[in-house]
Amino acid sequence: PPISKLTPDQVMYHFISGYTAKVAGTEEGVLEPEATFSACFGAPFLVWHPSVYAEMLAAKLDKYGATAYLVNTGWVGGGYGVGDRCSLKYTRQLIDAIHDGTLAELPESEWEEMPIFGLKMPKNAIKDVPKEILRPEEAWVQAGQSKEAFEKQAKHLANLFQKNFVDFADKCSKEVKAAGPKV
Repeated sequence: PPISKLTPDQVMYHFISGYTAKVAGTEEGVLEPEATFSACFGAPFLVWHPSVYAEMLAAKLDKYGATAYLVNTGWVGGGYGVGDRCSLKYTRQLIDAIHDGTLAELPESEWEEMPIFGLKMPKNAIKDVPKEILRPEEAWVQAGQSKEAFEKQAKHLANLFQKNFVDFADKCSKEVKAAGPKV
């Protein structure tokens, strides 16, 4: 989803995973987006195991009572060639909703868990961002894709996460390991 509310264990899992994409125009030889992972979004620069940095991040969030949100500016309504990039207008609205407290003011009843990934996504529109954009499966269906196509792609991505996390799991708590996607 373009915006997800994370638990502390999900913060650690996703920070350690460092999921991003190589995108044409920013990476030599890349013609279409390609999933990639870089622990803590900076693997070449890490001195310690990524779990050390994730624990430091979680401690800071806990110390200051901060809520963490995962912002996804990737594709909505289908994969590359079918869907579109999440518009900058919507991304700005979501960042504004974090900064101005709109998301923090949403009661837990206004968040729903996304199947497979377990991420909490808003049940309704946020600012000017339509509900369908915030809910990946609905965005795919609205764009003419099938629920089955969405689920197939979600499972594929979940498998990439699981494969990537094998390298880090030995130093993580069972709660952090369980915070990742489930296929």
